[in-house]
Amino acid sequence: MRNTFITSALLATAFSFANCTNFNHKDTNPITASTVVDEKPAKTENTKIQVAILLDTSNSMDGLIEQAKSRLWNIVNTLTTLKYHGKTPDIEIGLYEYGNDGLSAEANYIRQVAPLTTDLDLISEKLFSLRTNGGSEYCGAVIADATKQLNWGKDASNMKLVYIAGNEPFNQGGINYKEAISDALKKDIYINTIFCGNQEEGIRTFWKDGADAGKGKYFNIDSNKAVLYIATPYDVRISECNTKINTTYISYGASGHAKKANQELQDANAQGVSQANFAERAVSKSKAVYKNDSWDLVDKVKDDKGAIDKLKKEELPATLQNKSKAEIKVYVEQKSKEREAIQKEIGELGKKRQAYIDAEMKKTNAQDDLGGAINTSVIAFAKTKGYTVEK
Repeated sequence: MRNTFITSALLATAFSFANCTNFNHKDTNPITASTVVDEKPAKTENTKIQVAILLDTSNSMDGLIEQAKSRLWNIVNTLTTLKYHGKTPDIEIGLYEYGNDGLSAEANYIRQVAPLTTDLDLISEKLFSLRTNGGSEYCGAVIADATKQLNWGKDASNMKLVYIAGNEPFNQGGINYKEAISDALKKDIYINTIFCGNQEEGIRTFWKDGADAGKGKYFNIDSNKAVLYIATPYDVRISECNTKINTTYISYGASGHAKKANQELQDANAQGVSQANFAERAVSKSKAVYKNDSWDLVDKVKDDKGAIDKLKKEELPATLQNKSKAEIKVYVEQKSKEREAIQKEIGELGKKRQAYIDAEMKKTNAQDDLGGAINTSVIAFAKTKGYTVEK
């Protein structure tokens, strides 16, 4: 398990899995890539890991939101260790908020903050925009919405997980949580519950029952505890590499400039949490799952070799508009090679960093926070689906 930081007030308490349910479901036999097709028969669909995070944003949940912001890139880095038949799956993360009185009563005080997406900067942006208010927390309703509204993959090899976190009774609202969970299971979506409070209280208020019904795991966390990171000797150099890798992104298209600006904003958000969290984000940016082909020309050309020929002059950044297509191709290739070298260095530093953190973690026992709960169950569930874990 890739826990990269620990909660200060919980250093003396070991997290117990005794009351957590095990993943227990009948696996569908993996099918070969040649039989997995999307709407275009000539192209196979890549295996997906899809994770929907449903966060209670009522007044008492400020600490939970802070943990989510602090843990996003660590969760991403855990997901990137998973391989299916030796290949790296696509990672899609979706986000809902519920229990916020600022939201529509007709919508059960629920809002889809972000759909399932590979745009990890978007997820970071939306997490940092969340504010608490109110509220009325309807777990069954938000699970039902996530099940129906999100674009869940249909491949048998896909891993589809919901994590719902909150602190009010799980059975509130007009939609029965067992019926909502039953509908999720029909789509091979597994429900994990994270109660923000005492473990026994979570059991009494049906959070464990929700996980049992959803064939997932039940966790309890102290959402009010601030997250502390383990600083490592590699963090500074990784951050320096992040600055260098940003220079390899070439924005294009109508949203290119804004997306590039958002990338830098999410760097700043991560750094505002801590230097160690900033290093976590930089490690994520060195991975294949951090891709921005919708606005970055380097990533776009990897998927479409003819992309440059298709672009209009006005779709290019000002620095490239007066260059020939041949000159642009040379420039993009140069930036691609630069990025690969930087990513390789970050990857090597990231492994050393993780080894350092793992060694420090062995010196203490710590209860899991939001990220730790998600990481633990993701790894456990992945193994039941035939995924391998690579360091």
